Amino acid sequence: MVTVRLPDGSQRQFDAPVTVAQVAANIGAGLAKAALAGKVDGKVVDTSFLIEHDADLAIVTDKDADGLEVIRHSTAHLLAYAVKELFPDAQVTIGPVIENGFYYDFSYKRPFTPEDLTAIEKKMAELVKKDEPVTRKVLPRDEAVAYFTSIGEAYKAEIISSIPADQDVSLYTEGSFTDLCRGPHVPSTGKLKVFKLMKLAGAYWRGDSKNEMLQRVYGTAWAKKEDQEQYLHMLEEAEKRDHRKLGRQLDLFHFQDEAPGLIFWHPKGWTIWQQVEQYMRRVYQDYGYQEVKAPQILDRNLWERTGHWENYRENMFVTESENRHYALKPMNCPGHVQIFNSNMRSYRDLPMRYGEFGQCHRNEPSGALHGIMRVRGFTQDDGHIFCTEEQIQAEVTAFHQQAMGVYKDFAFDNISIKLALRPDNRIGTEETWDRAEETLRTALRECGVTWTELPGEGAFYGPKIEYHLKDSLGRPWQVGTMQVDFFMPERLEAEYVSDDNSRKIPVMLHRAIVGSMERFVGILIENHAGAMPLWLAPVQVSILNISDAQADYAKGIAEILKKQGFRVTTDLRNEKITYKIREHSVQKLPYIIVLGDKERDANTVAVRARGNVDLGVMSIDDLVGRLKHELETKA
Repeated sequence: MVTVRLPDGSQRQFDAPVTVAQVAANIGAGLAKAALAGKVDGKVVDTSFLIEHDADLAIVTDKDADGLEVIRHSTAHLLAYAVKELFPDAQVTIGPVIENGFYYDFSYKRPFTPEDLTAIEKKMAELVKKDEPVTRKVLPRDEAVAYFTSIGEAYKAEIISSIPADQDVSLYTEGSFTDLCRGPHVPSTGKLKVFKLMKLAGAYWRGDSKNEMLQRVYGTAWAKKEDQEQYLHMLEEAEKRDHRKLGRQLDLFHFQDEAPGLIFWHPKGWTIWQQVEQYMRRVYQDYGYQEVKAPQILDRNLWERTGHWENYRENMFVTESENRHYALKPMNCPGHVQIFNSNMRSYRDLPMRYGEFGQCHRNEPSGALHGIMRVRGFTQDDGHIFCTEEQIQAEVTAFHQQAMGVYKDFAFDNISIKLALRPDNRIGTEETWDRAEETLRTALRECGVTWTELPGEGAFYGPKIEYHLKDSLGRPWQVGTMQVDFFMPERLEAEYVSDDNSRKIPVMLHRAIVGSMERFVGILIENHAGAMPLWLAPVQVSILNISDAQADYAKGIAEILKKQGFRVTTDLRNEKITYKIREHSVQKLPYIIVLGDKERDANTVAVRARGNVDLGVMSIDDLVGRLKHELETKA
């Protein structure tokens, strides 16, 4: 007798072992038809999986997150099946699920073309119509190696050869195609109806540049057509908002080969950067941070003491002088500890809050670089708090309020909070980790927020709170962080005199709100599609004259606005006013002022807001009042 417990608390009993598909059919024909997989005692399995003992079971359909994962996994195999049908000489390698889709790597004698991609997608649709069953079988490792070797799939044979000899492997077959896979998969190809192949790329076998360059085919797959259409629309919008494209179009920054991964900021782009920095500087001051500046280059000995030389060396830029080895700092925390250590500290001095717009350098792989989002040289709104263990909760709570206020001012109101917990590779005792994690939980409870926990994703020295915001397209970005560190102060011999005159080691809290300033500016550019709000716009007002007769009046208006602190340009060229308006509108300026004889004679201005919105004629005082109100409210 096998008892199957269902999510609604009900039970089904069977006289003999039963498959997931049979349980679904026992519940109802509709569920049997919708079943993509099963979740047996928390593990996702095929519908053909045989339940031999009492178990908890949930039937997985396309309404479940697990169902979407199975769909994408199975569509990757469908892609490989189609490629083998069209290009029998191609060899298949690996095809995992990734965010919003999947990819599969192939070895083939010539590069695939966009036309090939179209043909492959068409073949996939044909295979779906056949609705061929997807079946699983298990073979001993050596037998599986022999099978794939016999059909000319050298890469699959190599993968299986790396598996211990005493282990079995599972193979999945659909039609004439068999692939190595742990599964699970949909029960038949007919379940895969919503997919699209997206692009081609190159990828080295096993990620090693010494190996063959393979061809990677990316695709996306969804449970419903409308979900895919929404995703594709989002990609179209993201393409329009790509900060790299807007950076060129709006003359904000550029890159060149002489400085890979480093940014050449143009005046307009640097103005945006400075607005973010000056805003964050005021936040520092309002919350009791002392701004500091530590050296860019520090001796190897210090990095050895912190553990970076051993664990992070490959990501550091190193240099030497007079037989001493140095590294450009990849992070600011060791320098802040040195500032703390420069004087004897008392418990009365704590908490001590240091803030630095610290420039860091990390030797990122060239393939990982992405505009100003991921670079080799970046600046953090970095801060470190030295405090007692009893002060942690209050500092974390204050930081949370501070961070949420910043995100609100930047018009981000969809914020999710995650708590990254102890990783497998960590230092310190379990008791210390217990205390650190529970302290962060308590602080979050105090803030009245909900959060998601991420087991194994903390730093090696402590747990951390992460702040993830969503932009106007619903894309998530991880920005702020608050980390508890019991260990670096001890490694670098930081201490203070306690109330009983004994020497104690402070706790160090690592915190940032926007994180990398460069990356945050990139997020802002894409979030606003380059149309920055007035307070961040590099040029806030552009003044255009209709003819030379208004040139002096335009200059006078510009001076008035500049004295009020606004960022203003004038365009006095002898061009048609329609041409000038169109040209400045493309620059996504918040306001354009058009001046003709009528405005000059009446000492007024004709104002256009972004999006070609005609605000009509107004006095200069009214314009200034409007601009000041918009700045104050950060509308």
